[in-house]
Amino acid sequence: MNERVREVVVLGGGSAGWLVAGLLAAEHGDLRITLIESTDVPTIGVGEGTWPSMRDTLRRIGLDEAEFIRRCQVSFKQGSRFDGWSRGAPGAQGDRYYHPFMLPVGYGDVDLVQAWLATQPERPFADVVSPSVQVCEAGRAPKQVQTPGFAAVANYAYHFDAGLFAQMLREHATQRLNVRHVVDHVDAVLTSAEGDITALQTRAHGPLAGDLFIDCSGLSARLIGEHFGVGLKSERDVLFNDAAMPVQVPHAQPDAPLATCTIATAWAKGWIWDIGLPSRRGVGCVYSRRHASDDEAQAALQAYLDATGTPPDRPAPRQIRYDPGYRERFWVRNCVAIGLASGFIEPLEASALAMVELSVQRLCDELPMTRATMDAVARRFNDDFSYRWARVIDFLKLHYALSQRDDSTYWRDHRDPATWPERLRELLPMWRLRAPARHDFGRNDEVFPSASYQYVLYGMGFRPELQTQPADRLQAAQACFDEAVRQARRFVPGLPGHRALIDHLHQSNA
Repeated sequence: MNERVREVVVLGGGSAGWLVAGLLAAEHGDLRITLIESTDVPTIGVGEGTWPSMRDTLRRIGLDEAEFIRRCQVSFKQGSRFDGWSRGAPGAQGDRYYHPFMLPVGYGDVDLVQAWLATQPERPFADVVSPSVQVCEAGRAPKQVQTPGFAAVANYAYHFDAGLFAQMLREHATQRLNVRHVVDHVDAVLTSAEGDITALQTRAHGPLAGDLFIDCSGLSARLIGEHFGVGLKSERDVLFNDAAMPVQVPHAQPDAPLATCTIATAWAKGWIWDIGLPSRRGVGCVYSRRHASDDEAQAALQAYLDATGTPPDRPAPRQIRYDPGYRERFWVRNCVAIGLASGFIEPLEASALAMVELSVQRLCDELPMTRATMDAVARRFNDDFSYRWARVIDFLKLHYALSQRDDSTYWRDHRDPATWPERLRELLPMWRLRAPARHDFGRNDEVFPSASYQYVLYGMGFRPELQTQPADRLQAAQACFDEAVRQARRFVPGLPGHRALIDHLHQSNA
């Protein structure tokens, strides 16, 4: 009971499994880590968007950013753009907004929201407080050719090919970090009298023992769900989407400009993501089977592909179905679920890989660990990640709850306060009087900062009441607005085109 955890067994590969194995091995070299994956279990392979935190994660694992960009079909992501979410009328002026990764200039120091309402309410909030919108609209990269790896001029994350990413992580973990890779099928879970997992019985390699088992087995949740019987807390009545149709398609032209953000376009019964990689686009339709048939979703996807200039010779989309929700507990005895095994809501705002990063970082921080201390660690982990999943749900619901679209029951149902999380029902009336603030989010390591709520609230057309502000406060805020303008004037001509920088990084290794 008092011996330290030495043997860690990760069940499942893909992006989640190899991120977990790689970061654990990089930060705790005394651990013996084995990753088991079966060729009979395909990975979902559509997690192509990340948060800026991924830069630090990859740096800590020990990857080279330029090599990562070349090998994994990487493009830069500076945030998300939302088209048609507020009103949805064809050609509606202004029914587009950004959630950029850059915090507003002066965020936390001055009341930007009241000054924006008082001085230029006709302009989108994000355009006023950040240079990011201008950088994205101009198709600029977030850094220059000479900017060091993982460093930024404008804050950024990545888009990438999930399959290539997992392959690169696997090679790095096995060749440089001493992670043992076992390709085999798990036939049984072996346990002690107390209920701990002692080993996973594999078909060709026999029992593989460990002190700690990490369930990265995807939606099947082989350990946390099948073995321990931990149920899924369904969020289907809050966030209705339970199906997706992804497809990979070529650009209209090989040298087409690369979008510097994830594009999320709403349709009558869901939304469509569009992620531009150097050699292709990843596009997918997300929808609720309660509100739309598979045929309707496929028709919406095809119409979007036609409208965006996709060549007609395109593959058929895959179908993915899931129950939106998260585990009632993530850590049971000596098993912790990370990735899709712990839960999945939907692709909006790319929270899936971010939750993997948060989970494995927490695990790294808790080590070294003994079995005697593990139950206390598990209780805190379960409490913290239940809170984090609930905050993800609040934030995602915000995108739907404020929509003025009235073209289907899908959007009308989302607007019904009966489908809103309790916390969101409490906060929205407060936010009618003032802006979301840091004290609305009680933990130091919140998933989304109050600035993200501001970007979405005001992008969707939500407006707090205008309050009279002293002249000095308005002047302080105006100085921040002026600085955002100055930054945009520097960044747009000073940064290379997005595709131009990607092409340079590929050619520099030729």
